[in-house]
Amino acid sequence: MKTRVCRLYGQHDIRIENQAVTGPGAGEVLVRIGAGGICGSDLHYFQDGGFGPIRVREPIILGHEIAGTVEALGDGVRHLKVGDKVAVNPARPCGECSYCREKKPIHCLSMRFYGSALRFPHEQGGFRDLLVTSEHQCIPVDDHVSLAEAACAEPLAVCLHAASRAPALAGKSVLVTGAGPIGALSVAIAARDGAREIVVTDLQDATLKIALKMGATRTINVARHPEELDSYLQQKGHFDVVFECSAAGPAIRSAIAATRPMGTIVQVGVSGDQPVPINLLVGKEISFIGTHRFDREYAEAVSAINRSEIDVRPMITASYPLERAEEAFAEAGDRSRAVKVQLTFA
Repeated sequence: MKTRVCRLYGQHDIRIENQAVTGPGAGEVLVRIGAGGICGSDLHYFQDGGFGPIRVREPIILGHEIAGTVEALGDGVRHLKVGDKVAVNPARPCGECSYCREKKPIHCLSMRFYGSALRFPHEQGGFRDLLVTSEHQCIPVDDHVSLAEAACAEPLAVCLHAASRAPALAGKSVLVTGAGPIGALSVAIAARDGAREIVVTDLQDATLKIALKMGATRTINVARHPEELDSYLQQKGHFDVVFECSAAGPAIRSAIAATRPMGTIVQVGVSGDQPVPINLLVGKEISFIGTHRFDREYAEAVSAINRSEIDVRPMITASYPLERAEEAFAEAGDRSRAVKVQLTFA
């Protein structure tokens, strides 16, 4: 039995290849992948060969936002059956290191994560027709949910964890900086949780239009109309909670300026070193909080999609069959028209 895989050899060097697939072992299932979202990390690997100190040092199968249908069961599988639709959790903490024992698996010292070049040999990813994975990584998806929607569970889990790091959002004024997939889903969570006001900033009109569909009450293109943010900077700032999803220096500085005293900024976007106006953080007693990946939130994300609490469909702006992966990556890298681009599999 063989499967097609989307393997990256280096910058802008993606190849669709065939490789053998073995049957599932004990506690494992064989999943026929139906949809896979192109994440920012996939883009960094494709465009730059990595990000920060994490570099692609050997060919790697990309992809960690995946969903599919169970095709075969290994011995001992009790909670799934052939034909079940599932979202596949890409995270596999070891369960044995000090952080796992402290019930902080997000910080596992031996974390394995599909499509990641952090470890060497690299952890191969899910952009393939067939994937053998463990039963416990598969979360059942309701019949009415498409595999495209289910594949959005991973970025939604990231945003649910980010929201868990913030105060309760009900009745709060919320700013989201950056209207990519993570920004769009942060907007949807804030809307679901009863935020009084959700303002979104970005440099592109196309992504801001999606933010409105996800629940934003106002959008500001800070490239064309930066003055529209000025009113939020008065009286020491306006917003109770900020989800900073861009990791851009100017956006971080604006977020700090626009946050009211004793407000909270959750830093979701990732980049290298950035200058931060510490005087404003201190003077306004702002809580500046990091957030990283997810744990139980993956199952919560699938549940939210199953129950139609979060509608992820507006952010899926394009889908391409696997054989057109290069076109898909090109569109995913064009923020003037794309929010979430997915690959589909035969």
